[in-house]
Amino acid sequence: MILHSLEARRIEIPFRIPFEHTSATRNATEGLWVEARSEGDGVGYGEGCPRRYVTGEDMATAASFFTKHRNTLIKRLHALEDLRQWTAEQRQALDENPAAWCAIELALLDLLAREAGLSVEALLGARELRGEYRYSAVVGSGHLDRLRETVQKYRQLGFTDFKVKLTGDVGRDREALGEVRGGRDSQDLRVRADFNNAFQDESQAAAYLDELNVPLFALEEPLAANQIPALARLAERAATPIILDESLLRREQLDALPGPPELWIVNLRVSKMGGLLRSLELLETARARGIRVIVGAQVGETSLLTRAGLAVAEQACDILVAQEGAIGRHLLMDDVCDPSYQFGFGGVLKAETAKGSGVGLGIDLAAEPSFLIPG
Repeated sequence: MILHSLEARRIEIPFRIPFEHTSATRNATEGLWVEARSEGDGVGYGEGCPRRYVTGEDMATAASFFTKHRNTLIKRLHALEDLRQWTAEQRQALDENPAAWCAIELALLDLLAREAGLSVEALLGARELRGEYRYSAVVGSGHLDRLRETVQKYRQLGFTDFKVKLTGDVGRDREALGEVRGGRDSQDLRVRADFNNAFQDESQAAAYLDELNVPLFALEEPLAANQIPALARLAERAATPIILDESLLRREQLDALPGPPELWIVNLRVSKMGGLLRSLELLETARARGIRVIVGAQVGETSLLTRAGLAVAEQACDILVAQEGAIGRHLLMDDVCDPSYQFGFGGVLKAETAKGSGVGLGIDLAAEPSFLIPG
């Protein structure tokens, strides 16, 4: 393949309702969209979601990274092995700019697979999508009236697996969890909490959990990021596994996790990890260490990152705890992708729906992608 051009744009799609959690309130997507074109007029698409509070990136740093490396990539990348080699050589730079690189890498993988007439999975020698994928309901931490309405919609769709954004306010959070449970037997539901780093230290979080006194399947990022020893002690004290998101951005960090592997679950988001190749590397390391994963999503992802997440979920099946994302037009006013993917009843997305055209990531641009903005 001879790469002709790489172009980047911003994605800005309004939400139907605001989505709130401890770290941010969002009313629209904020993403980087990359298009890779070959001299044979082939095209591949990629997406990344820079988040200052997750990876230290924003749209300005992502644009700067793209501009810095675009010409080199056009000259050097002609095959999958070139992409693997460049990824290995630039590991430190990619550690610092994972979402920006994710958008570029997905576009290149999509183009390489299309040029070869293969799915991305076949290009990578991975297992093809199959069967059904079941997503969790994700409930924000906004006003309780809005939360109640959101929960009701999820119930009508038959969801039984919930991730709930909590605030650290015991009274408010107990009421929020009561809305989610709705008086149902806990055996009928699985509920995990995401605190988005709400507590400053282990003792504060432990006191909160004692007072809350509500059974939870897992706790995501209760402390300020990267307090791994304190998180391990909290997991043992609460007899509840910890989900690592902001505190685990790179494969090498798995080596520093103390205690038995059952203490930990990794929230593996393709944008956060820096694309498919790095996500699959981390997945294999987690499997070797007996650590389970959730294939997560950034709020506001389009169907492109949903499709990339499915590629990881299929390879993760034996250690996969849950999936997040595929929310599509349930949250977004529109999508730039054709086809547009979103979960159906029970949170299910079928592989036969998600394969699209069957080559590359199987996604094309919608007829009038007005939410893609130059610059």
